[in-house]
Amino acid sequence: MRTKKDYLKSTIEHIDIKKYNVVPLVEAFKNMAFQARNLYKAADIYDRMIQDEKCSIILCLAGSLFSAGLKNVVIDLIRHNMVDVIVSTGAIIVDQDFFEGLGFKHYIGTPFVDDNELRELHIDRIYDTYIDEDELRICDMTIAEICNTLEKRPYSSREFIWYMGKYLMENAKNRESVVLAAYENNVPIFVPAFSDCSAGFGLVHHQWNNSEEYVSIDSARDFLELTKIKIEAVETGIFMIGGGVPKNFTQDVVVAADVLEKDVPMHKYAIQITVADERDGALSGSTLKEASSWGKVDTAFEQMVYSEATIAMPLIAGYAYHKSNWKTRKKREFSKMFEKVTI
Repeated sequence: MRTKKDYLKSTIEHIDIKKYNVVPLVEAFKNMAFQARNLYKAADIYDRMIQDEKCSIILCLAGSLFSAGLKNVVIDLIRHNMVDVIVSTGAIIVDQDFFEGLGFKHYIGTPFVDDNELRELHIDRIYDTYIDEDELRICDMTIAEICNTLEKRPYSSREFIWYMGKYLMENAKNRESVVLAAYENNVPIFVPAFSDCSAGFGLVHHQWNNSEEYVSIDSARDFLELTKIKIEAVETGIFMIGGGVPKNFTQDVVVAADVLEKDVPMHKYAIQITVADERDGALSGSTLKEASSWGKVDTAFEQMVYSEATIAMPLIAGYAYHKSNWKTRKKREFSKMFEKVTI
């Protein structure tokens, strides 16, 4: 039988969009067809968001993105003022980003392997990527440790992730972290299904051992806080990687504002990278045109890109980065809206 070290040898390396000027390549896609042309249109719309002085940009993340090597793409978007808010699944922010901030790694693997052997060695597989289950348990317990230091009350995920950033500011073994970069740049991160990840295990452990008073996550408060940001921002653009909860949560704030009798426009810009099909009626594959029927997304600047994220996201983000329009863009720093609550 092989050992854990036999499997966990070669680490996933995060792509650096700053190294590759993809502008000529992406612009060449303009005169092609199929998803090449769609990708160019999406890249152009993203760059329009950055150039639009009134537009605040919301990045939605779903899928195993950071374990696959896309973490530094998002770090660069934060550090170069190309995104103002992040809405994500829990696994991306906790199991993948915070996990690496603690000094752990993801490893190159293969789907053609004996998964029973992996289980016995405490190795978890994400398609062709491996992660050490024992290290994940440390991540779980670090979340519980953070819970134990906080006032025992409900928190929005945005507020709790702020404290995760604070923890990394003081304790990170790897400072290339989305959670840390967002903390440093006042970019709020929302995880509407926060317990559906490593954080959930930490919260369960914390609440089991603090049955009278404990930290909890208030998902309705998440919704309210993101809606407040939409009301403050007015005009918004959304850059969606995958679908699921982050996609719907972000689109729904337009309707929530209307419920609160606040007159805000639909999301002015919207692009989505997905491999999901719309024909089964599932949310991840529903088109942006369909979202317009719900009063969520304007159809003037919207584009679906049917492509796998590790291919399409670096091209779209790299295109906008090397166009350099972010250099004159005003910072929003929406985390400061909640400073009285957080600090």
